[in-house]
Formats: sequence, C-alpha cells, structure tokens
Amino acid sequence: MVQGRKMKMILLLILQIVMAATAANVTYDHRALVIDGKRKVLISGSIHYPRSTPEMWPDLIQKSKDGGLDVIETYVFWSGHEPEKNKYNFEGRYDLVKFVKLVEEAGLYVHLRIGPYVCAEWNYGGFPVWLHFVPGIKFRTDNEPFKEEMQRFTTKIVDLMKQEKLYASQGGPIILSQIENEYGNINSAYGTAAKSYIKWSASMALSLDTGVPWNMCQQADAPDPMINTCNGFYCDQFTPNSNNKPKMWTENWSGWFLGFGDPSPYRPVEDLAFAVARFYQRGGTFQNYYMYHGGTNFDRTSGGPLISTSYDYDAPIDEYGLLRQPKWGHLRDLHKAIKLCEDALIATDPTITSLGSNLEAAVYKTSSGSCAAFLANVGTKSDATVTFNGKSYHLPAWSVSILPDCKNVAFNTAKINSATESTAFTRQSLKPDGGSSAELGSQWSYIKEPTGISKSDAFLKPGLLEQINTTADKSDYLWYSLRMDIKGDETFLDEGSKAVLHIESLGQVVYAFINGKLAGSGHGKQKISLDIPINLVAGKNTIDLLSVTVGLANYGAFFDLVGAGITGPVTLKSAKGGSSIDLASQQWTYQVGLKGEDSGLATVESSEWVSKSPLPTKQPLIWYKTTFDAPSGSEPVAIDFTGTGKGIAWVNGQSIGRYWPTSIAGNGGCTDSCDYRGSYRANKCLKNCGKPSQTLYHVPRSWLKPSGNTLVLFEEMGGDPTQISFGTKQTGSNLCLMVSQSHPPPVDTWTSDSKISNRNITRPVLSLKCPVSTQVISSIKFASFGTPQGTCGSFTHGHCNSSRSLSLVQKACIGSRSCNIEVSTRVFGEPCRGVVKSLAVEASCS
Repeated sequence: MVQGRKMKMILLLILQIVMAATAANVTYDHRALVIDGKRKVLISGSIHYPRSTPEMWPDLIQKSKDGGLDVIETYVFWSGHEPEKNKYNFEGRYDLVKFVKLVEEAGLYVHLRIGPYVCAEWNYGGFPVWLHFVPGIKFRTDNEPFKEEMQRFTTKIVDLMKQEKLYASQGGPIILSQIENEYGNINSAYGTAAKSYIKWSASMALSLDTGVPWNMCQQADAPDPMINTCNGFYCDQFTPNSNNKPKMWTENWSGWFLGFGDPSPYRPVEDLAFAVARFYQRGGTFQNYYMYHGGTNFDRTSGGPLISTSYDYDAPIDEYGLLRQPKWGHLRDLHKAIKLCEDALIATDPTITSLGSNLEAAVYKTSSGSCAAFLANVGTKSDATVTFNGKSYHLPAWSVSILPDCKNVAFNTAKINSATESTAFTRQSLKPDGGSSAELGSQWSYIKEPTGISKSDAFLKPGLLEQINTTADKSDYLWYSLRMDIKGDETFLDEGSKAVLHIESLGQVVYAFINGKLAGSGHGKQKISLDIPINLVAGKNTIDLLSVTVGLANYGAFFDLVGAGITGPVTLKSAKGGSSIDLASQQWTYQVGLKGEDSGLATVESSEWVSKSPLPTKQPLIWYKTTFDAPSGSEPVAIDFTGTGKGIAWVNGQSIGRYWPTSIAGNGGCTDSCDYRGSYRANKCLKNCGKPSQTLYHVPRSWLKPSGNTLVLFEEMGGDPTQISFGTKQTGSNLCLMVSQSHPPPVDTWTSDSKISNRNITRPVLSLKCPVSTQVISSIKFASFGTPQGTCGSFTHGHCNSSRSLSLVQKACIGSRSCNIEVSTRVFGEPCRGVVKSLAVEASCS
C-alpha cells in the first residue's frame, strides 16, 4: 500500500513537471500577444463547432492550417450546452472539449469566445430560452438574476477547460478568451447600468483565473486589463483604448449571412485581402476571419429571424468543407507574405508616410536590419505608379503591395495567383438499381397533421398570446383556434361576397384555416398584416391560425424582448364594409407544437404512416417519409428541395434544418460583376436575385449509412416531395486563371529564413493544379497570352494574342495534375509591344 502511494506520488510529480515544461505564459504589450516572452503575429479564423460535425472537424482544421492560420476562433453556444437549466450537453456537435483538442493536435491555438451572448445569427443570440423565464431577469445589464446565471455558465465552461488542461497556462491551446460580445454597439440603451455591468463582467471573468488574457470586442471602455478589439469589414483605423494594448481584429467579415427571401451576398477576395493587409500595415498583429468556415444551421438553431439554414458566409472554406477558390488560395498567399514580415512587424511600430494622394507607405525597420514595407493605394478609381526607396512600383487602385525586404514585392492584394475552381451539384440515383427520384416517390408514405387543436394539452385563454412566452420555443408552431357561431341573417354570409379576416402578427409566418381549409397565408420578419377573403357558413365555424417562427431575434438592445406570433388586432369584417367583429378579445384555444412532433414522427417508428397511392401532394400540413441509399463516393451530400414548399427535414433522426425553397429573393441589387474597389458593405455584392434564397441543404456524410436511410419531412405549406433530389457537391472539374506580367512572382519563391526572394524565379507564373489527387488536366478550353478579356468561364481573345498560346499550355499541362507556366515573352514570344500582357487559361480536370 505504501509503495503504491509512493508510485502515484511519483507519477503525479512527473505529470506536474511535464505540464510545467509545456505550459505557456501568455501576456500582451502594445504591439502584440506575447507567448513565452515572444511577440506573435497571428492569423485566425472562425469555425463554429456546432455548425459542422465532429467527423468534419479534423479536415476543416487541417485546411485552415494549410491556409496559413495560427488560431481557430469559436463562440461557445450556451443554448446548445444547457438546453434545460442544469441539464448539460457536451456530446456530438457540442463536444467542445473534443473540438479544442483537435485544434491542439493540429498545432494551432484557440481563441475561446465564451460570451455567453454570441449573436452569431444564432437562435436567441445563443441564450437558452429558459433564461427568459427566470424571475426578475433582465438580459445584459446590471441585474442580479442575469449576472448569477451568466457567471454560473461562464464558470462551468472555464472549469471544464481547466479540468481538461486546455488553457495555454496549463499546456493547452487556448491563448485568449472573450467575455460579452459587441455590447458597445448597444450599451447606450441600457443607461448607467451598462457601465457597471461591463465592469462586473470584466471582474468576474478575471476572477476565474484562466492564466491567459481576456478580450471584449466592440467595447471602447473595456476596463483594464481587458483588451478591447475591433469587429467590422475594415479595422485599419481602429485604436485600442490604451497604449499598453495590442491592435486586434476579432471579426473580419469574410462575406455576409444569407436570409430567407434575400439574394446571396459575397465579398470579393481582392477587397478582403486589401482589408487584412491594411490592418497589418497600420500596426495590427492579430486578425480573425469571421467566418473561415461558416457551416450549417442544423435543427432550429438559425436566428435572425429568417436566417437561412445555410451559414456559408462566402467563407474561404464553404458550407460543405470544400475550398472556395480563389478566395482560400489568395488569402493563403497573403498570410505567407505577412509572415515573411513578422520579425520586423513585432519589433517596432510602423513609420507611415504619404506617397501622394490616396497613396501611403508603412515601413517597419529595426536596428538589427530587418525591414518590411507595405505600399497602399486607397483610391477607388485609378492605378498609380509610386517611387519608394528609389524604385518604381505599380499599385492598382484599392490595393496593398507587401515588400518583406523593403525592396521586392512578394504580394499584391489585387493580383490573384490562385485559380478559380468550379463547383457543381451532381445528382445521383438513390437506389442500387438506378431508380430516379420519381421512382423514389413511389416509396413515400405520409401522415396528415390535424388542422387546429388535436392534443390533450391544449388550453383556453381569453385574448391573443405572444408566441415565445407561450411556447418557450419548444416548437416553431403555435395554433390559435376560435369557434364562432354565425347567424343566417348576418352580413358575413351575403351572397356574392366574402367576409374578410384581418390578421396582424409579429412574425414570421401565418396560415389561416377556415373550417379546416387553408384560406390564406403570409410571412414577414417583424410585422405581418393580412386581409384574407373567407367563406363562412351559417352556424358553427372554426378559425384556426397557425403561427410559425423562423428563428428568434439574436441582435440589438433588448432583442430578448422582441416578440413573435399573432398579437392582433384580428377582426372579421363584412365584405360590404358594414359590421365587423373584434376577434382578438375572444376566448381562444391554444396548442403548442404539432401532434406529429409529440408523436416523434421524425425519430420514432409509427404505425400511422400511410403507404397507399395516390400520395397527397401540394397540400399543407403533411408529414412525409421515404428511404434512400446514400449517393456513392465520398463527396459532400445535399438535398435539392425544389418542388416542396416550406418545412423541417430529418435524415436518420437528425434535423438538417428548416427548408424553404419557395422563399424567393427580390429582383433588385444584383449585378453581373462586383467591383472590389471601394468600401464593402453587406448589400454591395449580391447574386441570385429573383431566385430561391436556398434550394440545396447539407446532409453530413457521417449521418448516412450506405443504404436504408430514412428521410422525414414536415411540409407545412404544401409541395411535392417526389420532386426533390439528392446529389453530391463536387469541385475542380474546371480551373481558370489570368496572370499578368505585372503580377509578382509566386510568394512561395521567398524563403522564410533569409527573406530574400529565390532569384531563380523572377517572373510571374501561372499555376494550375487539379484539387483531387486522382485527377489530371485533360483539356485546355482556352489559352491566350496577350490582351485576353473577360472572367473565368467567359474568356475571349483581345486585340493581340500569341499564336503559340494554346499549344504551349497544352504541352505544359495536359496529362499532369499540376503545371506552372512562366508569364513572359521569353516563353510565348512578343505578340504586341508596348503593353502589359496577360496569360489567361481555362482547363478541365478529369
């Protein structure tokens, strides 16, 4: 026994020695985060663990590392971890410890944004809805019930990280934590209590003794030692609130989120790279992409309201985990160029000088001889030629050139050296015998959801109830049901005319059923006003109103008090403008959720399913079920819901989220191309106007079996499920790129130790590489060295073109997975003198 205790003590001592040896001391000064006494230039990217699956995490993290990231940033999602008070969930997509450990295994750091308010276009801003019902609570202010709950959850997360030794002070990867989130944007609405709340939040966080710094984003009055950080499309002009704090950017919005009913926003990579380079040019040392991988709002997690199920965000890694090119590749090259400057960046502050109107140079120069320079043209119209240190440099409008040795350009933000890779949704048969989706439809079964009240827990209340306070968000659905008698001589029954039912709702969708039949519907973000002509009968009539939420509000002062549902007025008007009845004050019957939800139709076997033909379609309130085999291969899987209306879908019991392919974007705001020059805003670059906001819905591969998978839909609006199709998201069949003689040589030709360019390659190079290891370049669709015009997929020859272009590119590329072609007259000859020439190539991989 004594010997056993001694052995345990020895092992514990060894463990403590190992931990002490691997523990990192993380602090900061006015220039940067300092890890073990050394300042660090850090490049970070956001990946939200619940928006992908544990099976996807390793690949996403590795692609992030390959893209040049040092840090993975994530929020912590309270509503997912504590869906009911004191009942915790840290499994599956919510296995935070596993996610952090995988980041650690990849050799990257973690920025843990605990919040616990996160915004993030997440339902209710990440707060669990039960929090709303805590007696006396007021969110995000100097309120004791709220502070008690916030401290309890924050402590729970910190203690969990400590138990797993995940803070850098313990030898783990977490180098930074965040408390609160963008409170400075709205704190004026909370009056004097806001200041005391922020002071308390900072003090509470510091008391948890994580051994690493804390930050507050968008909080200019963040108390010391909290680092106040910037969020936005640009943060180069941001200054921290103390000279002792580093300039940090916690959210650089790589695109923007998609809403149902909206066109798809995107952000050109030239502008994104420009914003990043400007930030490091003007003294920044930590920058994070929000998002680097956006992912999917599975289940009912999307907020908004009306945030789409896709949270792709136009991120460098797309919703399915595929590289978005050229965005990922261009940013990777940018990161390499910035890291070439690291020794100079961490050693000193920049010296900034004007080179002319809208032209600027920033130089980092040390006494030891390190020198790095950033040359910027912040003009939005004209390119410029500047003289710097006696040399001439061409600067496109709205661009930054990076010179790691203060002499040679390693990278320019407007000159892309990474090829565009096409992606495609490829439909596949779902049955081993090659059955089509139509044949799949013959295997559908269905259950009709009752209209109106069908559950024993329904209840009566006078007046109209607000939805969130009634459902506690246990379901998207709330029934309002009213029975009324109409006498035979009332004007509501006049022949040749219809009564009008007027409904006003706080959102987001309303269906009106009269005597069991759908009479009308409408939707809106915060306000719905409907006038529905209806037919009534003499005697008893039933008015059933189904109110549907599509994500709860997640942002703004007092967002937690933003209501939903039918709050009135609701009136019945005579079609001839005579009498009207106020229905809002009547005695209504309420039902929270659907009968099918209570029966577990999405996850539990039931004898109620009907398989006989014909399958009812284009009718509201129907549950559908079928089985299918997984598409072959390993590519990401999606369902195209075209043909259906609106509802929720489950695959093998897992909710893939809300689908709504009939939600159509408006016709205005989209352009064929978007000029990256000039300040970006969320509605600057839009596509898919006049089309469904989202038709494809991600089904993670790990949720599928080779065969015998079950798909369940609840179709609330009315559609034809036999029209849906499965398929795979594939990339890389087409590559295209245009590189000019004014492009810098590839950044890979620089060596990180000497910072001196490999002089064996001094000219621009066009590089192509098939993204799939088994592919080779099989054909060249277009090649022109001279003055080619157009963009990827629509290249045309300009006024001059080398006749050798196509044959030389074919010889260099066909049959190989990758090829590199020098962009010079030495290779292609001189097709036209006195102009800067470009090489444009479009190739196919197979």
